[in-house]
Amino acid sequence: MQERIRNPFRASADELRSPRALALTALLIGINITLDLLNIRVQVTPQLRIGFGFLCNASAAMLFGPTVGMMAGVCSDVLGYLMNTGGGAYFPGYTLTAVMGGLIYGLCLYRPSEQRGMRLARCFLAKGLVNVVCNLGLNTLWLSLTGGDAFFALLPLRAVKNLLLWPMESLLLFAVLETVRRISLQFPDARRVSGRRAGL
Repeated sequence: MQERIRNPFRASADELRSPRALALTALLIGINITLDLLNIRVQVTPQLRIGFGFLCNASAAMLFGPTVGMMAGVCSDVLGYLMNTGGGAYFPGYTLTAVMGGLIYGLCLYRPSEQRGMRLARCFLAKGLVNVVCNLGLNTLWLSLTGGDAFFALLPLRAVKNLLLWPMESLLLFAVLETVRRISLQFPDARRVSGRRAGL
């Protein structure tokens, strides 16, 4: 048990043996793809919009850890591309971004704390890291490579956008994950797993 507590990757990989984990992860991937295909999002301003797909991958990562989170990222990106018949050519860089996002969510959110304030802080940390590493870093690089624009020409506007969205997306992430956590604790198997993750 101590080894499982110390090694989130191994504990997360062990979750793949659970039919419940596979079924819930597949459901969350399906919801993610559906939200993307239906273009469901909140338009805050003409330039700022909040999508909801990240909530699905973050939920899978919180419930089942970084290994499952990375796999959910790969499946969501590749299956989403295959189902989006109006998209352009496949670019593997965005799959790498999805994997990195699943990794960050898994490392920050797996084994949620018993303290509500700590869970909120983890949501802000996770979304902040995703915005910096994935959105500003990797995705700006991929846009520069595929679109021909200079990396540092794209960066300022994207930095402002991600900074403005960070608190709103973090609070939305916290609200959704709290709901997912409460629902998961209604089931005996989920209660046992969550207790183990929290070190109880």
